[in-house]
Amino acid sequence: MKNKVKNYIVERIAKYMFTICAVIAILAVCSITVYMIFKGTPAFHSVGVLDLLFGTTWQPTAEDASYGILYIILTSILGTAVCVLVGVPIGLMTAVFLTEVANQKLAGIVQPAVELLAAIPSVIYGLLGLMILNPIMYKLEQIVFAENEAHQYTGGANLLSAIIVLIIMILPTVVNVSASSIKMVPGELRAASLALGASKIQTIFKVTIPAAKSGIMTGVVLGIGRALGEAMAINMVAGGAVNFPLPFNSVRFLTTQLVSEMGYAQGVHRQVLFTVGLVLYIFILIVNLVLLKLRREAAKND
Repeated sequence: MKNKVKNYIVERIAKYMFTICAVIAILAVCSITVYMIFKGTPAFHSVGVLDLLFGTTWQPTAEDASYGILYIILTSILGTAVCVLVGVPIGLMTAVFLTEVANQKLAGIVQPAVELLAAIPSVIYGLLGLMILNPIMYKLEQIVFAENEAHQYTGGANLLSAIIVLIIMILPTVVNVSASSIKMVPGELRAASLALGASKIQTIFKVTIPAAKSGIMTGVVLGIGRALGEAMAINMVAGGAVNFPLPFNSVRFLTTQLVSEMGYAQGVHRQVLFTVGLVLYIFILIVNLVLLKLRREAAKND
């Protein structure tokens, strides 16, 4: 009887603790949303929605100041999209190699190396990109634009460098989450596929990966979040100029825009930077909601 009472009390306490934690999480999200809307909307009245969101000139300190952030938005969208399109397949194939192809000894070497990538601070990626990748990109830029005298050289600090760094940074997240999901697929599914005459490769792509797609989508969501939220590393390799997002153009992402100018911005300039943060926040919410819906549909199909 005493054990039953004790278990009942413990379960009730645990229930209340979990409920409190859930409420705190919801309140945190709501508070951040309200704060960003409160701080990010005044610039729409000061500058104008069209001039702010669709303007292409960023000159906040000029006598006739301009606050167009269209190129910054396009850079974030394009950079993140290319990063995901290239990085996710590489990460997924690496996860398949670790779980389905490599022997235990080789996997024991590669897996810690991938995990080590996740432990490296962002600024180290930026430093390596600045010292190693940018000079390579500069040489490539000289080759590509050798006959174009009008081209403005960026020293290798461009959109292409930023995308490469982002791809490397999201790989550990995609690989680790995808590998964990693939490992959770019951062995009976693989055995049944092989028993029906499917090859190992057919089993991997027709059975194993579809069975693990919900977990793989989680890795993709986390990878996109890492790509969208990165600032320091990208600020060091992207150049820092507001230009149309072409591969060899010096560019700014939404995150690097905040990092670069929030320290000295005042007045309308500061209001616009909060609007940039609001746009980034809305962008992340939309991406997460879309991927969450895809995950739920994948779970229903399962």
